[in-house]
Amino acid sequence: MSNAVVKTDFNFPKQKSVYKGKVRDVYNIDDKYMVMVVTDRISAFDVVLPKGISYKGQMLNQIASKFLDSTADICPNWKIATPDPNVTVGHFCDPFPVEMIIRGYLTGSSWRTYKKGAREICGVPIPDGMREHERFEEPIVTPTTKAHEGHDEDISKEEILKQGLVSAEDYELLEKYTIELFKRGSEIADEKGLILVDTKYEFGKKDGKIYLIDEIHTPDSSRYFYKDGYEERFAKGEQQKQLSKEFVREWLMDHGFQGQSGQEVPFMSDDFVNSVSERYIELFESITGENFEKADTGNILKRMENNVMAFLDANL
Repeated sequence: MSNAVVKTDFNFPKQKSVYKGKVRDVYNIDDKYMVMVVTDRISAFDVVLPKGISYKGQMLNQIASKFLDSTADICPNWKIATPDPNVTVGHFCDPFPVEMIIRGYLTGSSWRTYKKGAREICGVPIPDGMREHERFEEPIVTPTTKAHEGHDEDISKEEILKQGLVSAEDYELLEKYTIELFKRGSEIADEKGLILVDTKYEFGKKDGKIYLIDEIHTPDSSRYFYKDGYEERFAKGEQQKQLSKEFVREWLMDHGFQGQSGQEVPFMSDDFVNSVSERYIELFESITGENFEKADTGNILKRMENNVMAFLDANL
């Protein structure tokens, strides 16, 4: 696990700033390009865990790249090139301060909220009598604010418009894109024997035009169930077999951690870290239908730097 990339500190030509998120380090090149380096960091409950997961960044980057290409007819996206297995270069956009989350099933955090008695999520009414992992009649859009630190917060469409976070015209288009992207993602998942349960999309603006940015349909931003056996498990009230980062959250909860104040992240043994890496490979291969080919990690930081420099030399 020693080759896992948990930190980058590049200095590219015409670099103006760098934003380091929970998983991605995003370099602003002359307000023209965004160089997004997908590290091997892993987060849960909005906390970055202390150990990286080898090859996780490569898998996330390659899944997102594939889905950006396969949805470009629905919505313009920020991607220009993937010069390295861990890196995407794209248009510099001003991000909207909300994330568009769409849910096809009552599960995960929405189920936990529902179980506590809530019958409304982000202003969307949820009927009584629903069960865990039950499918909604129609997918529901449940946005959150984008927090630079700490927890994202649920927010309703009405509150977004009231606070002026997004204009009514732009929000209408964000919602339209969200629903259409989720429909396409669900169709692709179905072909792979999977159910796209829920996911999030982020959008930005450049020259007055809305672009899909960041990742799309990865196991970090999405939850998948295996289609085979879903109905039987649901009928019996059993847990679904799923492909997502939820197994990491469940492991943390089993060890008494939910990201709350005063809680400490449990010790992550090498065996556990290895098992997470192997699970991500399973996720990659199931979601894409392709075999995962491990990139050379002998000097991964130098490899990334050289590949990005070659792109910038040719395009700046």
